[in-house]
Amino acid sequence: MTAFPPQPASGAHGLRSLFHILLTLLAMVAIAVRPAAAQSILRDAETEALFQDMMDPLLVAAGLQPGQVRVHLLGDRSINAFVAGSQDIYVFSGLIEAADSAEEVQGVLAHELGHVMGGHAIRINDGVSAATSISLLSLLLGAAAIAAGGGEAGMGIMMAGQQAALGKFLAFSRVQESTADAAGAQYLSKAGISGRGSLAFFKKLQNLEFRYGIKQDDDQAYGRTHPMSGDRIQALREVYVIDPAWNKPADPAIEKRFQRIKAKLLGYMAEPERTLRKFPESDRSVPARYARAYAWHKSAYPQKALAEVEALLEADPDDPYFLELEGQILLESGRPDEAIPPLRQAVAKSRSQPLIAATLGHALIATEEPAHYAEAEKVLKTAVALDNQNPFAWYQLGIVYANKGDQARAALASAERYSLEGRQPALALRNAEMAMQGLPQGSPDWIRAQDISLVARAEVERERKRR
Repeated sequence: MTAFPPQPASGAHGLRSLFHILLTLLAMVAIAVRPAAAQSILRDAETEALFQDMMDPLLVAAGLQPGQVRVHLLGDRSINAFVAGSQDIYVFSGLIEAADSAEEVQGVLAHELGHVMGGHAIRINDGVSAATSISLLSLLLGAAAIAAGGGEAGMGIMMAGQQAALGKFLAFSRVQESTADAAGAQYLSKAGISGRGSLAFFKKLQNLEFRYGIKQDDDQAYGRTHPMSGDRIQALREVYVIDPAWNKPADPAIEKRFQRIKAKLLGYMAEPERTLRKFPESDRSVPARYARAYAWHKSAYPQKALAEVEALLEADPDDPYFLELEGQILLESGRPDEAIPPLRQAVAKSRSQPLIAATLGHALIATEEPAHYAEAEKVLKTAVALDNQNPFAWYQLGIVYANKGDQARAALASAERYSLEGRQPALALRNAEMAMQGLPQGSPDWIRAQDISLVARAEVERERKRR
C-alpha cells in the first residue's frame, strides 16, 4: 500500500489533499471487493455439460440438488475463480489452462461451493460495511483536525483510518477463505473425490507466489485477501491424507473429457501459432486434433480445420460436439446449407442442447431460404425455452418473427436480447413497450414484456441520475 506524506492543508490545496485521500480510500475498497465482471462469459455446450457433471457430486455432498449451482466460464487468462451474487460460480479460462487434471478444478469448485454455502457473496457486505464505518469515522475526525488548524494531524488520522479500514476488510476476507477451504475439503470427502487435485492446485499458486517474490510470512499475509498458500497447503494436507478418498483413482471419463475441453479452450482462446506449437500435426490424439481444428479455423484455413474434424468423426461419428464443430466451421465459412445436416445431427444426438439448437437456427436463417424459417422458429423456440439466458438465440428468433410479419414478438425477442446483454436498457425499454402495444393485454408474452419494461425503465432512470 502506498503511503502519502502529510501535506499542508490550508486553502484550496488542503481541500484537494482531502479529496485525494478520500478518492484513494474509495478506490482501495472498490478494488478489494469488486468481482471480475468485465470479462466476457464464454458459452459452450460441451464445457458447460462437463462443469455440471464435475459439480453435481459436490452439490449432493453439500445437501443441494444437482444443477442447483451453475458454473460459468470467463474468457480471461487469469488464474482465478469467484462466487458472485447468489449461487453462480465463475471460473476463468486461465484456471482451466493452468490445471493439469479435472481433480484440480474440482478442488477449486469445492472451495467456491464453500463460499456459496457460507453465504460469503452476500456477507461480504458486512466486511465492507465495517471497513466503511471505520473509514468514514477517520474522515470525520481528520476533517475536524484540519478545520482546527492541525493539517498534518488531520492527514495522519485519515491515513491511520484508511489503514485500519483496509486491514479490517482483509481480515474479514481471509476468514472467509479459510472457512471455504475447510468446507470444500468436506464436500470432496463426501463426494468420494481425492484431495490430491486441491493440494496440487494450491501448490501451483504457491509457486506463483515464489515467482513473483511474495514472501511467506505474517507481515506479507496481513495485506492479503487470502491466507498464504503454504499455510493452506499445510492445513489441508492434514485433512486430505487421512481421508478414505485420498488414494482413490480419478474418474477416467471425467478426466478424458477435461483434457478435450482444455485443448478446445486453448484452440479457441490462444493465438493459432501457440496452439500449433503445443499440438503439432504429428500429434494425432483427440485433444490435439480438437485444438488444431480451432486454430486452423481461426487462421482462415477452413479445409484444414474440417480435415481435423473429419478425423475426429471417423473415431466417433455420433459425438454431438464434433458434429457441432463441423457445422460451426461450415457456417462461419459462408456455407450455411452444408452446415445444416451436421448441426441437425448434433441437435438430435445432444437431445436438443439449447446452444447447439441456437447455432442450427442461425444456419437455417443464414441460408435466406424462406422454406427453412419454420424449422428455424421451432428449434429457436426450443432453445430459449431450455435456456432463456442466450441473447444470440433471442436475436435469431427476432429475425424469424420479423420475417413472418409478427412485429410484436420480434420486438419482444429484441427486448429479451437487450435485457440480457445489460448494456442498453433504453433499447430494452423501447422494444418492450413496442411489444406490449401489439400483444394481447394480459397474455403471457404481454406480461413478460411488461416485466422487462419495468426493470429497464428503472435502470434507465438510474443511469439518468448518475449523469
